[in-house]
Amino acid sequence: MEERLQKYMASCGIASRRKCEELILLGKVKVNGNIIEELGFKVNPLEDIVEYDGRVITKEERKVYIMLNKPEDVITSVKDEKDRKTVIDIVKVNERIFPIGRLDYDSSGLILLTNDGELYNKIIHPRVELDKKYVAVVKGEVSLDDKEKFESGIDIGGYITAPAKLKMLEYSHRKDLSTIEVCIHEGKNRQIRKMCSAINHEVMSLKRVSIGNIRLGQLKKGEYRYLNDEEMKYLMSL
Repeated sequence: MEERLQKYMASCGIASRRKCEELILLGKVKVNGNIIEELGFKVNPLEDIVEYDGRVITKEERKVYIMLNKPEDVITSVKDEKDRKTVIDIVKVNERIFPIGRLDYDSSGLILLTNDGELYNKIIHPRVELDKKYVAVVKGEVSLDDKEKFESGIDIGGYITAPAKLKMLEYSHRKDLSTIEVCIHEGKNRQIRKMCSAINHEVMSLKRVSIGNIRLGQLKKGEYRYLNDEEMKYLMSL
């Protein structure tokens, strides 16, 4: 049965479907020895030979699903042009995995990785509004008015965020720092930092603790593990 080249590449664990489209347009993919630069091109996995980066690719029988507690100063990417450490440098597995979504370079916490391109596309699709919870330490004492602003949506520079939840966890008078829990379902670049800055609370640290029903739990920074059956059942139900 024929399928689009980018879909086949994603199912082989090369990258997300969107990234595979970029690779095709860059002329990095061959089918039966010919460079293909057409996104609508279809292949028959049983008959055609698909090559990427000088090697023949085939569908991987074993799909892997991993959670990582990303430390700060690590890039949520497969490669980095500045040669900084990436999440792939931490997660040592044989499969060609890639991260689902993003987490800022200077933030820590939960990130999911897989070689399942179909699941990746399902999770990042706009219709799947997964709640993502973060714990942040910010300057100053967060007020009820700040909470209401989060719940109404905040202008972060030409964009009004969707309503978000903010919960006060702790305030240190001595340090003048608030520990808060923030829940959003969007994923704009540095969104929480921009939202907090808009209400005059600079973020000192930011950690993602959950994505939907997938929780970081007691996993330490730099540690990773495979998702359990319950977590997998949840992801597949999305």
